[in-house]
Amino acid sequence: MSDLLSILQETADPRPERLAKILGCTAEDVESELEELRKNKTLLGWMPLLNPTHHDLEQVRAVIEVKISPEREGGFDRMAMRISKFEEVESCYLMSGGYDLLVFVTGKNLRSVASFISERLATIDGVLSTATHFLLRPYKDHGHIFEEESENQEKPSVSP
Repeated sequence: MSDLLSILQETADPRPERLAKILGCTAEDVESELEELRKNKTLLGWMPLLNPTHHDLEQVRAVIEVKISPEREGGFDRMAMRISKFEEVESCYLMSGGYDLLVFVTGKNLRSVASFISERLATIDGVLSTATHFLLRPYKDHGHIFEEESENQEKPSVSP
């Protein structure tokens, strides 16, 4: 069942009957493997990938570069875990380069995201600086392109 994880990532279809058909085994085998993956925390959950231009979810997303001071005995881990626990934080990654953490934040509007950053994130002891980038339009996420090139694309006229 080593192929189960790659199939799950491609299809995101959690139905054991369908997965069993693809893998050429029984649904019980798939259910057993899924249970083991949940138990050892390899499989954490299911997440639908929605096209933001096709649904009415009003939200603002931002990417925040965070420079932090590593803690004695804890390095970057304790600070990253503390930041990750905020409800507004969608994802948090340790990075190499010009900043230490890359944080994805979601809020209901620009003001709520800006307030979170200025009042809650930037004020944490050990946060040295932040740089915020608001996401304007997605083109591709998790391997899926949201709009084909021919859709909604203006082409300049060609003159002979």
